[in-house]
Amino acid sequence: MKFRRSERLIDMTNYLLEHPRQLVSLTFFSERYLSAKSSISEDLGIIKDTFEHQGIGTLKTFPGAAGGVYYIPKVKEEDAERILDDICLQMANPDRLLPGGYLYMTDLLGHPNMVQKVGKLLASAFASKEIDVIMTVATKGIPIAYATAAQLNVPVVIVRPDSRVTEGSTVSINYVSGSSKRIQTMVLSKRSLPEGANVLIVDDFMKAGGTINGMISLLQEFNATLSGIGVLVESEHAEDRLVDEYVSLVKLKNVDVKQKQIEVVRGNYFSRREVVTNENSEL
Repeated sequence: MKFRRSERLIDMTNYLLEHPRQLVSLTFFSERYLSAKSSISEDLGIIKDTFEHQGIGTLKTFPGAAGGVYYIPKVKEEDAERILDDICLQMANPDRLLPGGYLYMTDLLGHPNMVQKVGKLLASAFASKEIDVIMTVATKGIPIAYATAAQLNVPVVIVRPDSRVTEGSTVSINYVSGSSKRIQTMVLSKRSLPEGANVLIVDDFMKAGGTINGMISLLQEFNATLSGIGVLVESEHAEDRLVDEYVSLVKLKNVDVKQKQIEVVRGNYFSRREVVTNENSEL
């Protein structure tokens, strides 16, 4: 069936959004819509301009017989600022305070719209990096990992504190928790992570970074490469932080239980995002 141009643009846009970071040949689109490649190229130009203007992302085109088009998810700076400020505002709600100075975050991590925004911000920060897998630790990091993976079009692997019979043989390591200084264990199925994979680690909260440092050690058991680290919240007052290179969306500066005040500011997202992009452009 021959598509009208308006139908073609809608379907092509939907296809690209559902297949981020995947090279799609012009021949595929030409055969899909029974249209000349010159028409497909014009359509892709319109989509690229719209994506960039609306802050959806961008398209990269590769010439030649093996070339095609490649959708890269991105977030405009003004959109990112608005999302980060919204997260800070919600995190600063004193109703989040729990006994012991802990913060309730389950509602944020359970809200599809919020998690989707977090995933797109992290994906945007690392979109130019070579990433094969997203890694996180059970349990609260799982929604963020899947939201980020959906934007980068890669699978998720979940590190757990103990082995499960349904996951087959596993690799386990001991690591020292950065905050409690206690020795703990983390386990990963041998089948879940291909050897030599490029891995992006994401998590919901980082204090001293002991858990993330443990995951980095676990990567060595699979000869995997660390592509980056992204966290939703980092704690500012962390002594002896074990992780230096990471991207954080927001920073928890202070929690005053007596006054019921929570101070939250933007994390290092903008400064580190620029560094990550520049590092990749130099390769």
